[in-house]
Amino acid sequence: MPLQDHFRPPLSVRRAWTSFHSAWATALAIDLNQRLPPRYFAEPNVQFAIEIDVATWEEAGGPPREEVGVEEAWVPSAPQLTLPLAGVADVVEVQIIRQEGGPVLAGAIELVSPANKDRPSSRDALVSKCANYLRQGVGLVLIDLVTDRHADLHRQLLTRIDPEAETAPDVDLYAAAYRPVSREQQLTVEVWHAPLAIGAALPTMPLWLRGGICLPVDLGATYERTTRELRVPMNGA
Repeated sequence: MPLQDHFRPPLSVRRAWTSFHSAWATALAIDLNQRLPPRYFAEPNVQFAIEIDVATWEEAGGPPREEVGVEEAWVPSAPQLTLPLAGVADVVEVQIIRQEGGPVLAGAIELVSPANKDRPSSRDALVSKCANYLRQGVGLVLIDLVTDRHADLHRQLLTRIDPEAETAPDVDLYAAAYRPVSREQQLTVEVWHAPLAIGAALPTMPLWLRGGICLPVDLGATYERTTRELRVPMNGA
């Protein structure tokens, strides 16, 4: 099944990309659980940030504001320090856990969201998260289908791993796989990269788990299943 554009009309106004990403993460986890050996399991982890300016709700039909009794407001002192805090705004991932003396993260699949690409701090947060996975020996697959933001997080991740690495020109849509390998006390990362295009088929990517197990991640089959089961219209029609 060809890849569709979930972030721009006509499809974006008919189906929410958040719903599709959530369902696709579940389909990927289900597919992996059919392949994983005993003591391993995959589960989706989906967290979408909700921006709330004031988390106070006013009930419709209540008394006018000037009639509501309010105790004398307490005003705290000014803060001594204010620092920017970069967090991963959205998280759509599949985690592969190994149960051996307690759950241990063995691999992860990250689906990029628009919020992960919209500003330098957000991009840096996701790149840092992926780099930390690799430093811990956790195999990773990174998937970027976001068409309404332009940033190559794969290239930024490679630069984070090795600032002197030669990288190809930026690609907006891609699937990439990373295998951390420790040889002679030296940690290296093996990389697979497949550019994606709207209207083209999705590839199968290797997911290397901690311990050397490699699983095929069939993006095409799980994408087709999610599209079918959510009744996503083809080409927004």
